[in-house]
Amino acid sequence: MLEKKKILLVGESWISSASHAKGFDQFFTTTAHSGAVNFLNAMRDTPYDVTHMPSEVAQSQFPAAVEDLTEYAAIILSDIGANTLLIHPDTWLHSKAFPNRLKVIVEYVKNGGGIMMVGGYLSFQGVNGQARYRNTPIERLLPVACLPYDDRQETPEGSPVSVVDAAHPVVAGLPGTWPPLLGYNEVTLHPDATLVATVGEDSHPLIAVRDLGRGRSLVWTSDMSVHWMPDDYLAWPGYRTLWLNCLDWLTTRT
Repeated sequence: MLEKKKILLVGESWISSASHAKGFDQFFTTTAHSGAVNFLNAMRDTPYDVTHMPSEVAQSQFPAAVEDLTEYAAIILSDIGANTLLIHPDTWLHSKAFPNRLKVIVEYVKNGGGIMMVGGYLSFQGVNGQARYRNTPIERLLPVACLPYDDRQETPEGSPVSVVDAAHPVVAGLPGTWPPLLGYNEVTLHPDATLVATVGEDSHPLIAVRDLGRGRSLVWTSDMSVHWMPDDYLAWPGYRTLWLNCLDWLTTRT
């Protein structure tokens, strides 16, 4: 039996708080959420062993040395802002110098690793520009460039998906018709990238890929779960195949 390739999924978690008022009385609650459940379920019994590192863990536990990333064939950053990886608690709380983990990822990719960014409110430039990957070492790896402002395209009516490179292995074996998406991050294509699929009436990049010497990068500019990815995708015959194709391409060394 072949050894499974290890994948590190970083992000896809959040904590919400609510205030409940009942007449004179009130109380507060907090709820933890994971947007990775469907993806992780789809990756069961596949050639990939996916480790999920939630956002609240990544701030302190994401590796600060490239040697600690070498066990992974690829890293997926999904809905996690640059600040979470940049500002370690030692720096935030104790004013201590700490390695720039965005630069650590760059070294990892130069050594043959794969990097994938999945869209969301805290991906690319994100809501109110708060994801802030523009002009960072990570952006320089991607097959797309980030806009200098809030890049969300909210399309509650649904945005059509079009495959523009049907011969690319990332879309191999997928149905001809894809469900619409409810939103995505708007980006621009890097000149060295290959555009595989577009989304929306203005044909913005949805899937783009790029070879980076020994490493590779790939983007999917919409969610991997709620809210931009509707339930139709979870029932779509291509949901599992899409992610497997992405990982297959990302972890294949040229």
